[in-house]
Amino acid sequence: MLGFDDIAQWRARIFSRLLSVMLVLGTIAALPSMTVALRAGHWKIAVMDTVGLLWIAAMWRLERLPYRFRVLNFLGVIYMVAVCLILEVGPISQNYLMAPPVLAAILLGTGPALAALALSAGILVTGLSHFVAEIADMGRGTGVNIWALTLNFACVGALLALTCSTLLKGLSRSLDDVRGFASSLQNGQDALRALNAELRLTSAALARLNDMVLIARAVDTPDRDHPIIFSNEAFQRRTGYSDADIVGRSMRVLHGPGTDQAVVARLLEAMAQGQPATAELVNYTKAGEPYWAEMELMPFTDDAGKITHWVVVGRDITERRHSADAIHRLAYYDVLTGLPNRRLITERLDALVAAASAGRGLGAVLYIDLDNFKHVNDGRGHATGDALLKQTGRCLAQVVRKGDTVARMGGDEFVVLLDGLGTDPEGATRAALAVSGKIRAALGEAVTIDDQTYRSTASIGVALPTRPGQSVADLLRDADLAMYHVKAAGRNGVAVFETSMLAAAERQLSLGRDLSAALDNGELSMHLQLQVDHAGQPVGAEMLMRWRRGDGTFVPPDVFIPVAESSGLIVPLGLWVLRQACQACLALARAGHPLQLSINVSPRQFRQDDFVEQVRATLAESGVDPHALVFEVTEGLLVEDFDAITVKMRELATLGIRFSIDDFGTGYSSLGYLKKMPLYELKIDKSFMRDTPHDANGTAIVQTILAMADHLGLRVVAEGIETEAQARFLADNGRPCMQGYLYCRPMPLAELIGRLERGA
Repeated sequence: MLGFDDIAQWRARIFSRLLSVMLVLGTIAALPSMTVALRAGHWKIAVMDTVGLLWIAAMWRLERLPYRFRVLNFLGVIYMVAVCLILEVGPISQNYLMAPPVLAAILLGTGPALAALALSAGILVTGLSHFVAEIADMGRGTGVNIWALTLNFACVGALLALTCSTLLKGLSRSLDDVRGFASSLQNGQDALRALNAELRLTSAALARLNDMVLIARAVDTPDRDHPIIFSNEAFQRRTGYSDADIVGRSMRVLHGPGTDQAVVARLLEAMAQGQPATAELVNYTKAGEPYWAEMELMPFTDDAGKITHWVVVGRDITERRHSADAIHRLAYYDVLTGLPNRRLITERLDALVAAASAGRGLGAVLYIDLDNFKHVNDGRGHATGDALLKQTGRCLAQVVRKGDTVARMGGDEFVVLLDGLGTDPEGATRAALAVSGKIRAALGEAVTIDDQTYRSTASIGVALPTRPGQSVADLLRDADLAMYHVKAAGRNGVAVFETSMLAAAERQLSLGRDLSAALDNGELSMHLQLQVDHAGQPVGAEMLMRWRRGDGTFVPPDVFIPVAESSGLIVPLGLWVLRQACQACLALARAGHPLQLSINVSPRQFRQDDFVEQVRATLAESGVDPHALVFEVTEGLLVEDFDAITVKMRELATLGIRFSIDDFGTGYSSLGYLKKMPLYELKIDKSFMRDTPHDANGTAIVQTILAMADHLGLRVVAEGIETEAQARFLADNGRPCMQGYLYCRPMPLAELIGRLERGA
């Protein structure tokens, strides 16, 4: 803007243009003028014109000289021309003296103009003094005329100079105003450009944010459907809506069937109150695809504090929510069946127990265990077992009511939580038993898996929160105890928990704890019961475990052996028995009465991976001949994993160990295993001998076993021989070995050796 709003620049431009014009016009006018002047003999005028043109040309060319210096030289040229013309031509040339004051006013200002006017007036007075005759012709006195002309000249010159000066001053002030306005406008434009640049940067950043951004105009209407006026690229990419699709529409267009209306209502309430809000809810794309968004709504107010717009910033948290849901499912739901797991059912049991304690009604817990499920896993594989468990879960979910809960506790155990059974304990129990009956009936229906048909039975224990102070753990334990009561009674049934079950369980627990200490305290011992041939001569003995507490009381084997089996103590006890048998063999041999000793081997002990190695190591350590030992196993051992059991039996038979089937005829129904296993003897269970020979059925079974064993070449031992009639019957039918109170009661090793010494 410099040069257009500065008076000095305007003067410099005018002067430069004036020099150019004067140079051109002077040249055009000077050539004919000099010719005329020379012809008329006025050579001075020709010289003046030449000097004037050269002087002006020099000022026009030397632009680098100071402006004021050049202007003064220009005025000097005019004065020179004026003086010369006055002197050569006459007073008529006084008009030239008017030009310097006017030009000085335009080019230099008021002060120089007045000075030039004074100089012009002085020159006029001096010049007019040379033309007295012409002045005298005007009348009055010559001096008066000269001063009158000079005064008129000065007034007219002052009027022109001051007018020009005043005009230029006004123009200068206007230009100053223009310059101020232009400067202010320039500053405003600079600020506007900076603001626009900042807005462009903000808009570009907002448009390219990874977060979704919507801006809606705030409206004060009952429906409060705030129209959208802006959406950024992230929103458009995620939702598929373009600006044309979304601008002008309500944010409700993003909602769908999965959107939580309670959350929407909370957001609308916050907006109605002008408060910012955050929420997580399901929105929908233009194509109808649901996605989770974390949304933050912020009001934008004007200077008066009125909300004009709402800014919505959203983040796609679909993956995070899916991960959270997956973690939640892993934490609270069973992976295989999709049912609630122990953790979730425990939380719901808390609510059930709390409701019962507060008197708001009773619920019930049904603890369900599939009977013989292991047979499916072992016989058909775990894939079939898993499919059966899934089917069981679906079946249970279909039987119970919508508000009830079905959970898988693990393995083949399920829990059903029944709620809202009323306040009457008897009525609630009847309702729980009715559901249990439906479950048994549903599980008993045929299920086809891989073209195979399966029917399941279940043992169900039922417990209700009827005891004061009963906890969730207590309730689950009670239902579990009731379920095991059904298992012990033969499976496929339902039992409601009774306090006597808990007392029995506590006795079992106490007994297991005492049994564990009994081995360390030396309370356990081994007694031996002789086995004799048909002539009553000792041919072997069975080692039997006895437990005498520290207070002298005895615990029967049929009481503590099941406890040892269920608790796992039977494994270390079995190894202890094997070592006791080896020591007894050595003691009998030293006494001169070597006998073949039989020991009972638990199925649980037999399934230990290192069982064969333990036997081998024990025999090597003791130095006992393996042929002196007979391992008695029950038929139940052969039901589970027959092939693996047979492999172990053959390995032990290779060492010299002999095998006997204990309680033969009371367990496993198939006899095919007799020809596949390395057997040495069969033991006829005492239940068959109890009424022999007077009971025809028992007698027939015994005779059949004896005949079969004879054909297979197996030795037979009959247990429970207590009468002479039984002994005579056996002597007349195959002459098996006998074991019973008729010949010998179980006794400690020392007593047995003493008896053998006496020949009794």
